[in-house]
Amino acid sequence: MIVLSDEQIMLRDMAKSWVADRVPVSALRAVRTTYADHGSDPVLYTEMAEMGWTGILIPEAHGGVDMGLVSLGLIAEELGRNLAASPLLSTAVAAASAIVRGDNEAKKAELLPAIATGSLTAALAIDEGPHHRPDNIAATARVDNDGWVLNGAKRGVAEALSADLLIVAAKTDDGIALFACPADREGVEKTRLARIDSRGAADLRFTNVRLDKAALLGSGQPYVDRVLDALRAAQAAEMLGGTVQAFETTLDYLRTRVQFDHPIGSFQALQHRAADMMGEIELTRSAVYAALTALDADDRDAPILTSLAKAMAGQTFRAMAKEMIQMHGGIGMTDEHDAGLYLKRAHTADVELGNAAFHRERYAQFLNI
Repeated sequence: MIVLSDEQIMLRDMAKSWVADRVPVSALRAVRTTYADHGSDPVLYTEMAEMGWTGILIPEAHGGVDMGLVSLGLIAEELGRNLAASPLLSTAVAAASAIVRGDNEAKKAELLPAIATGSLTAALAIDEGPHHRPDNIAATARVDNDGWVLNGAKRGVAEALSADLLIVAAKTDDGIALFACPADREGVEKTRLARIDSRGAADLRFTNVRLDKAALLGSGQPYVDRVLDALRAAQAAEMLGGTVQAFETTLDYLRTRVQFDHPIGSFQALQHRAADMMGEIELTRSAVYAALTALDADDRDAPILTSLAKAMAGQTFRAMAKEMIQMHGGIGMTDEHDAGLYLKRAHTADVELGNAAFHRERYAQFLNI
């Protein structure tokens, strides 16, 4: 069981209160209509930045508060409860981690303060096929005079529609590397995707995109994996939040829905199913915060704990979303009910950054099973 500091408790409580007040689950329906071309409400992201959330992982020297991934995970969990759509994880976790952990001091000075203030949003462009294969990158970046020329394609890039900056994985003569590419640079093409969870994802194509020499943030598979693990663990925390809220909403329904003159929660079969899910949720919570803690400490077991957390979060979220629909009966099948929104997000979040099967395999490889 993780022990939170007073500052972390206040941060969690603030996030819980703000999400409940400003981002009800119904706000996701506006993303499907009013903000369909953006993928999220930009006003909400501005408010997140004003509360300092965008600077959680950024050193104080660059305008952040440097509170670590556990603190960011607490926020992600609360956002996940109400399926809040925002570029917070893609920007304040993925992009910030890529820049902070890289060795490009000029880009740190240029980009980190902008991320901390919320004036810059970003997306991490890794995958090139229908499955998560971070070790199989075909996009290339070749040296040309005093800069780089980027070519290739990326598929299903989360939060790409609203991103000002793209963090792109590409092969160089020295191996895989991450590059900072402005989203409006000539040669960058975005194709909006209509995802079932309504988030602002897009396919990207880079055709002879010219970048300056300083665009290189860092290189090497361990560096890229560390950036990915930070995002995976934070997303697992978000998925945990969605799972918990789906569980609590379902419990409320079991207590109030009356059939055969009794609340359906009094039926033993449903009690057993709820008890099983509660146990899975607590196991998932332990795995998620163990991963976040290990990443903050740069523990050598951080990768294996991250895969454990992502696998368990994906499996538990999907199972709970299905239980939510089934226990709500007919109304759970309608688009007007929130249950379907949780199921759609559960499926999408599981697939992103490696599904449960991918991370079980990665976990087994670490253990040499």
